[in-house]
Amino acid sequence: MDRHRPDWGEERAALTRTLEALAPARTLDVACGTGFVTRYLPGEITGLDQSESMLELAADKLPDVEFVRADALDLPFEDNAFERVFTSFFYGHLEEPERTVFLREARRVAPELVVVDSALTDDVQPVEWQERILTDGSRWQVYKRFLAAEELAEELGGGRTLFAGRWFVAVRA
Repeated sequence: MDRHRPDWGEERAALTRTLEALAPARTLDVACGTGFVTRYLPGEITGLDQSESMLELAADKLPDVEFVRADALDLPFEDNAFERVFTSFFYGHLEEPERTVFLREARRVAPELVVVDSALTDDVQPVEWQERILTDGSRWQVYKRFLAAEELAEELGGGRTLFAGRWFVAVRA
């Protein structure tokens, strides 16, 4: 995959300003990974990931955030436990029926959902399989969707575009 991404840094900065401008809320960050995006979320944050090593990295960076190891498709929280579910660069990796399961779980635990993911552009296919090589040398094929903000909003059951750029989209539903 070509990693030449003109204006990527500037767009990432604009996206982070968009996230920082969200109203503070009790937020569940699903598939938070190392907490790279988590740090821009305002309010009381709980990060969730299935990887213990990712959560350890996130906890080192963000000591004021609570982290939970769990499956994103079976959220271990009561109904309406949060005000917002947030996820970045996770939704675009979900195939059907996992998307449906995730949306049901997200709506169960919070009335608001914010999804950040990779933008659909003319130079990528809407859906592709990407090879990922991990630090241990293992190779994995990963499902990846690129999303247009308007179509993502519709897929989420209606919503508002928060950010639509060359590299990233963000939608609140």
